[in-house]
Amino acid sequence: MSAISPKPVAPPVPVAVITAIDPVLRDVLVGSLLLEGEGLLALRYEVDHEAAALRRLVVAADGVREDELVELDHPCVSCAMREDAVPTLRRLAERREVDGILLAPPLSADPATVVGTLHPHQGDWELASSRAVAASGTAREDLLGDDTLAERGAQWADGDARSVGEALAAQLEHADLIVLDGDPGDPGTELVEHLRAPEQRLLHGLHALRAGEALGGRHDRAAGLRRRDARLVEPYGGPTRHGTWTLDLSSTRPFHPERLLENIEDLGGGELRGRGRFWVPDRPDSICQWDGAGGQVSIGAVWRAGRDLPTTRIVVTGIRPADAGRVRLAFGRSLLTEAEWAEGLAPWLGAPDRLAPWLGERDARV
Repeated sequence: MSAISPKPVAPPVPVAVITAIDPVLRDVLVGSLLLEGEGLLALRYEVDHEAAALRRLVVAADGVREDELVELDHPCVSCAMREDAVPTLRRLAERREVDGILLAPPLSADPATVVGTLHPHQGDWELASSRAVAASGTAREDLLGDDTLAERGAQWADGDARSVGEALAAQLEHADLIVLDGDPGDPGTELVEHLRAPEQRLLHGLHALRAGEALGGRHDRAAGLRRRDARLVEPYGGPTRHGTWTLDLSSTRPFHPERLLENIEDLGGGELRGRGRFWVPDRPDSICQWDGAGGQVSIGAVWRAGRDLPTTRIVVTGIRPADAGRVRLAFGRSLLTEAEWAEGLAPWLGAPDRLAPWLGERDARV
């Protein structure tokens, strides 16, 4: 009696996550990939602010296949991905004619949150890549300007107070590959070169990314998270023809809480992108995050320190020559002096917690 061969198991359908802050760039890139061949679908989400809901579109090369409003219990990225994207991806992946899916979350979505929510639910589909698309001609304004997402109509939901720069920087830093539309010689391209890690590929032109490249790999989530981790920040540097500079500011000493508040405008204000970690002497068990773009700075006590004292390191990139000196001086003024550091941490026991409004209460878990 001959053995019965088992039915072959189909490989998971690859899913590429494509993020942007500009709907035209996103849609042109997705449309270009769809036109390459049969078997590809785009799952696109848009925020409908009037209806307080998400609009879900399933698009193929020959047109729109689905267009529905999705009511959510909570207007957040993770809820949208978990409640609607996960079952929709599963449903689309079950179709025999589908060879790949391009997932375009709403404008300004943080890909780390999107990927983190989707990652545990892979099965019939698999995360192949995370791609970010931006315009080199407006990269300086988008990353370093003071526009908010709300001002551009690209906020995720009411109360989303992020700057455009904060959202775009998060997308660029997480992506496996960055697609830049525009002249490779633009000043904005130089800025992106300073912000991208060496392992992140950079393609010029919306038609430079091919469908096989977008869907042919497997997303390295750990690498994306490392690039977004302020504890592991590195100064990548880059060309300086257009005046872009990057400072690597580091010290074993902590910030003096009061002097940090006094100098925070000089340290983080203006056309800068700054990321890193710091600590303060009245909470030596906490590693604090520094995340700034477009004149906005977000700080918080995010991690527990280990057995050794934390260190302070902030990497700042800018485009105005005068800003580099201002930032460097503000960093030095914010640190404990050598004399203060020589006294140790004992003088800080029981000191008033000046940074509690931003870092949370000292006894709160991080």
